[in-house]
Amino acid sequence: MCSRCKDAVRAEAKRLGAYACGFAAAGRVDDDARRLYDEWIASGRHGTMDYCTRYIGQRADPRTLLDGARTVICCAFPYHHDTDMPLAKLVASYAHGDDYHYVIKSRLASLGEYITGNFGGECRALVDTAPMRERYWAQRAGIGYVGINNQLIVPGAGSYFFLGELLWTGEVEPDEPSEDYCSGCMACVRSCPGQALDGKGGCDARRCLSYLTIENRDEAVSLPGGTIYGCDVCLRVCPHNSCPPQGLPEFEPSEMMRGMTVERLMTITRSQYKRLTAHSAIRRVTLKMLRRNIAASI
Repeated sequence: MCSRCKDAVRAEAKRLGAYACGFAAAGRVDDDARRLYDEWIASGRHGTMDYCTRYIGQRADPRTLLDGARTVICCAFPYHHDTDMPLAKLVASYAHGDDYHYVIKSRLASLGEYITGNFGGECRALVDTAPMRERYWAQRAGIGYVGINNQLIVPGAGSYFFLGELLWTGEVEPDEPSEDYCSGCMACVRSCPGQALDGKGGCDARRCLSYLTIENRDEAVSLPGGTIYGCDVCLRVCPHNSCPPQGLPEFEPSEMMRGMTVERLMTITRSQYKRLTAHSAIRRVTLKMLRRNIAASI
């Protein structure tokens, strides 16, 4: 095992913007975690997100995603920025700036190059779109634990983080899994606009505003809260998020986003919308869908 590289890799990860970096031995997801996920799918709580039902084998064992993978390196990148822009609470804060898929993938790729260049082996960077149990592996790598709101909570820092992973064919001594647990104050459960949280760590996506405003492609929707893209309520009320670390600069809102209002969204052209969302996760929804959400919630 490579004993000297962990500190070096962790230091490089933090230089690249990661707030936390941990190591886990690549292997099969444990039986309880697989059972909970299978029950969630069987109950239909994933709604129309059919991609959740695919690649079951890969989701259960990350070694299938990179031949010879022995280590899962998990990183948490902060994204919170204080802003008083008109859309601040109407658009989930993770989508205020550049699309995290590209930002985090780029930083992880740089970390992978550092690792292979200094310690050999092969790496593969994963960010959200791959069939990877991100929160499970972050807990295994000692970064944090999953709260009642189903978000990963980094002790002392909260949950305004994007998670990303590097699969590596090198082998190191794994970090101790996080043994912390949510205090169970239930602030998130009481405050959830759609009552999507069951108080046991589970979430019914069909009742979640993030799902309803982004994944739901129906012509009309019923929205129980004032949001037009995603939802931050369970993060805002969580006591662990009282003082989140400053997010990466790419996640600051653009000037166009800072000046955008609901009224302007109802009148801008498609080309203007494309410019607004050119490097944004908001591009996940069409202008028509966004206006549908506005009509249903404002």
